[in-house]
Amino acid sequence: MKTSPRTVLILAASLLLCCCEGSADALEAVYDNVPFNMPRVSLPSIPSRSVSVADYGAVADGVTDNTAAFARALAEIGSKGGRLTVPAGIWLTGPITLGSNTELHLEKDAILVFSPDQDLYPIIDTNFEGLDVRRCLSPINADGAHDIAITGEGIIDGNGDAWREIKRRKVSDDQWKLIKARGGYIPEDGKGWYPDEGYYKARMSAGSLNLPDPSLDENEIKSFLRPVMVSLRSCKRVLLEGCTFQNSPCWNIHPLWCEDLTIRGINVRNPHYSANGDGIDIDACTNVILTGSTFDVGDDAICIKSGKDADGRRHARKCSNLIITDCTVYHGHGGFVVGSEMSGGVENILVSNCRFIGTDVGLRFKSTRGRGGLVRNIWCRDILMKDIVTYGVIFNLYYAGVAATELSRDGNADLVPVDETTPEFRDCHFSGITCAGSKQAIFINGLPELPVSNIDFTDCRFTSRKKAEINYAENVTFENVTVNGKSL
Repeated sequence: MKTSPRTVLILAASLLLCCCEGSADALEAVYDNVPFNMPRVSLPSIPSRSVSVADYGAVADGVTDNTAAFARALAEIGSKGGRLTVPAGIWLTGPITLGSNTELHLEKDAILVFSPDQDLYPIIDTNFEGLDVRRCLSPINADGAHDIAITGEGIIDGNGDAWREIKRRKVSDDQWKLIKARGGYIPEDGKGWYPDEGYYKARMSAGSLNLPDPSLDENEIKSFLRPVMVSLRSCKRVLLEGCTFQNSPCWNIHPLWCEDLTIRGINVRNPHYSANGDGIDIDACTNVILTGSTFDVGDDAICIKSGKDADGRRHARKCSNLIITDCTVYHGHGGFVVGSEMSGGVENILVSNCRFIGTDVGLRFKSTRGRGGLVRNIWCRDILMKDIVTYGVIFNLYYAGVAATELSRDGNADLVPVDETTPEFRDCHFSGITCAGSKQAIFINGLPELPVSNIDFTDCRFTSRKKAEINYAENVTFENVTVNGKSL
């Protein structure tokens, strides 16, 4: 029987409506027993019309540059909105900018690979690591859009190896041989590989930070200004679902100043050696659900931020009302992390029923003098940790931009005045934590002028070489907490 075009449109619209309702219904359980007033997070509304990038001249051979084809397809969607479908195949492209009411949908066996051609990524004004800076345009980006989604069963690959520096000590001899064969630039000390000499010059001027000497020609150091792979800035009603995000030039996913953000069932991967290879950095966002997702990355996995120092305090945007549940983290500097950029404040977060396996740190809270900002009302419940390299739980208010494996405990104990630049951490609650193997169970290193305060641990079990160490903290309590079978 022949079906009329009108019938097809009605059926498609009905199917879309059912899918959206099902998504909302499936999320209801995450709101159970939330210890703060958590608004229901609104899902995006995407029109049922759909176009395929294959119909706009794109070629799925992994070699053809499909930047123009993606632009034509998105122009067709235009202001009316709709779904841009990426079929099975390998699709090479430059940046993709998503507008309002738009869904990027990757079908099964679709691999979206971003070109290493730096000429495709102009340098723009943006915000990175909490500062207003200049960086390259992100491979996937949206600014001020509403009702956007990235969905499907496909893979999004940022071609990050073309952008990132690599420390020699982080890779094997065999890997190092392959890395050197790419070309690039290796300084005389042989301690690292860089995409080009301009990157190395910028790194030397920036030290351990990502803010190079402003007198350098930004075109010469363009590779150093590598972008986050997915940048969603000032967006409302956003859904990330199902896809694999991997091999990013810098951070994988960076939602900044977003409202009503839902992340469900995604996989995030970066090589263990990837510099700044964070999984997701939820930055000054409100009303967020992250559930059922997996992370295996080169830096912090699930990280909460809200701006850095004066720039962060000027923007004054909190990160608040987050539910993070049923996630698994493998390699990463931290499983769940707050900071170090938290100058706008962080509050009302529930982390529950998560698994951290082999991360450097389990639950990581970090900041330093100069940040300012208040972190409060954090609940971490029913977390399973195994083979944690350093600390099960750490508060470090002397963070100096290094991994916990390199942490120095020599803080300056001299009192300094408390002012807007003094970071404050308080009212954090840990229960049902099981940590089977770590260097140290708990380490709290607060500031003498404003100690970490009101921290409680209930029904927690740690197996570790060292127990708890607490410096400059007030009202830290333990109830039914054991380390190696002995009560704290």
